[in-house]
Amino acid sequence: MGDLRFVVQLHRARRVHYDFRLEMGGVLASWAVPKGPSLDPKVRRAAFHVEDHPMEYVAFEGIIPAGTYGGGDVIVWDAGTWVPYKDGDPVAAVAGGELHIELYGEKLRGKFVIVRTRGDEWLLMHKRDEHAVDGFDPAGLPLSVLSGRSSDEVKADPEFLWRSDLPAARAAVRLRGPAKVPQARAAVQLRGPAKDPQAPAAEDAQAREEALAQLDGFGESGTWRVFGRELRVTNLGKELFPGRGREAPVTKRELLRYTLDIAPAVVPYLAGRALNLHRYPNGAGTKGFWQKALPGHAPEWLPRWTEPTSGSDHLVVDEPAALVWAVNFGGLEWHPWTSRTERPQRPSYALVDLDPGDGTSWDDLLVLARLHRTAFEHLGVAARAKVSGRRGIQIWVPIAEGPGFDETRGWVERLSRSVGAVVPELVSWAWEKAERGGRARLDFTQNAVNRTLIAPYSPRPAPGAPVSAPIDWDELDDPGLRPDEFTIRTIGARLAARGDLFAGVLEHTQQLPPLR
Repeated sequence: MGDLRFVVQLHRARRVHYDFRLEMGGVLASWAVPKGPSLDPKVRRAAFHVEDHPMEYVAFEGIIPAGTYGGGDVIVWDAGTWVPYKDGDPVAAVAGGELHIELYGEKLRGKFVIVRTRGDEWLLMHKRDEHAVDGFDPAGLPLSVLSGRSSDEVKADPEFLWRSDLPAARAAVRLRGPAKVPQARAAVQLRGPAKDPQAPAAEDAQAREEALAQLDGFGESGTWRVFGRELRVTNLGKELFPGRGREAPVTKRELLRYTLDIAPAVVPYLAGRALNLHRYPNGAGTKGFWQKALPGHAPEWLPRWTEPTSGSDHLVVDEPAALVWAVNFGGLEWHPWTSRTERPQRPSYALVDLDPGDGTSWDDLLVLARLHRTAFEHLGVAARAKVSGRRGIQIWVPIAEGPGFDETRGWVERLSRSVGAVVPELVSWAWEKAERGGRARLDFTQNAVNRTLIAPYSPRPAPGAPVSAPIDWDELDDPGLRPDEFTIRTIGARLAARGDLFAGVLEHTQQLPPLR
């Protein structure tokens, strides 16, 4: 029979549970185990027989889009091989209602039996053997055996998205580059049939190249297959951004190429959040307008969230193709909410917006940014900065969900007023721009529901298509730094060379310290 694979996936969907899956008959026979498997022979775990899953799901770790079956985050809690030690035909044994198995996993080992009680209800039990552990609690071993990450970490920065509407071979859509796997855990990926561990990345790169070639082959329009979706793209030769200096203008085709390249890096900052689009369907040289609710003609596959107060649907970019759709729809700027859709009144970021006045020089703004840097260092607060792509600097402070917007706004105001007190000649607290005397505003008011700051790597409506680019804190000391120097034509090389300098904000565990 050869080695058969098993996997236990910790799945946080509508209810948290463990998916217990055994390879048999070319598929994964599956049970949902609410409290998780146990090595304690005195414990009987309720298990519910669910539909078989394809073998391609055996190593899936990532997110399932909200609004689809099983929507939530998934980690590989345990994995390994198994053998039937009493039953020659496990498929027949399951049909008969009793299966005896022996597991060889990272966390689960030894003999188990799974027995049907009635209908789809079963019991999963560990036998009394040398691997039995009295009092075993699966919650005490929360990390993935595949990546070494927690469920929260995978949710914040998923590598894959599972698309159940695609063929199984293409259902795991890569959202970003492969994570570094701890050496001790790397073998888990290679259990079962031998395979090249670089194959998924190579296949993803090939699919991207094919999508780029298809886009380049269109005239003014075409039906584009991108990230597993089909989109009708139009007006590809339209100039959306004037050229900068002697550079050629940026066309819609070029912006879509950029979006294809950058979407996997951007999606972690947008996933699970309503997205406000600043639309410029006639290009950056015209007046734009805000689009918050999805139009009625939006395709049904787009991830969305119904805002409780208005009842309108908002775009949620849980997959890269949704961002491509937004850009094709004229969304040149991408503004995610600071709160997640499941808790819209509880922000997971505190935002600091250094908004220059008419009389604020770039050097003045750098002084304000460095003072905030010092304040964060003194407080021991993790935060990341980015140039806005226009004239400003923005700072995102990731926090554990809990405080409301009044608390985060109050905290940012106290912090910024302390900074402003050091250089009062540079800062105005007046609400109206005309009353600020050309001085900068340290804008804490963005910390409110449905108030946003531009997403990292989003274009800005200006010549050359500048982008809001993450920076290292020490780059504030670089005399060559400019707020709009990075464009859709240059940011890719920077990202490849420096990595994603904003990734630290995806860790939402810190508490804001009290300020006096």
